[in-house]
Amino acid sequence: MNTRTTRALAAALSLTATLAISGCSGSEDKASKPAPTVSGAFMPQPVNDKMAGAFMVIKNGSKTADKLTGVTSTLSDDLQIHETKDQKMQQVQSLDLPANGELKLERGGDHIMFMGLKSTPKVGDKVSIELRFEKADPVKVELEVKERTYTAQPPASTDGNAH
Repeated sequence: MNTRTTRALAAALSLTATLAISGCSGSEDKASKPAPTVSGAFMPQPVNDKMAGAFMVIKNGSKTADKLTGVTSTLSDDLQIHETKDQKMQQVQSLDLPANGELKLERGGDHIMFMGLKSTPKVGDKVSIELRFEKADPVKVELEVKERTYTAQPPASTDGNAH
């Protein structure tokens, strides 16, 4: 090998090592960032195949605020994020997910709407969705189909007093 070939090979190896190290550190940073977690996810049984709602609590264990920016599912090609203000529902592009906080999607409040259902799920079925965020990786969620009148309630008080 001549000197020029040796230098070119050394430069290439150095560049490859630098890229590999920087690639690894980037993935470590992403892996160490906690993904949002979801609890209490459900869908009331739809009345028809036109629309349905989805409700849950999304918790952000990260020190960085994020946004829920989209939802996908095989049940519908049109999932919308809805905000409720002054008892009026409107579609929005995103909902805030505060750092070390939570986003409550609940009846009468912010929620996810399925428009134009491809089928009508029944009580006991599971509906898969994927939540998409501005910063965090997507999160897959199983919605349990509940009775139409079901509402998630906080745990009852055990001291006999209303809270």
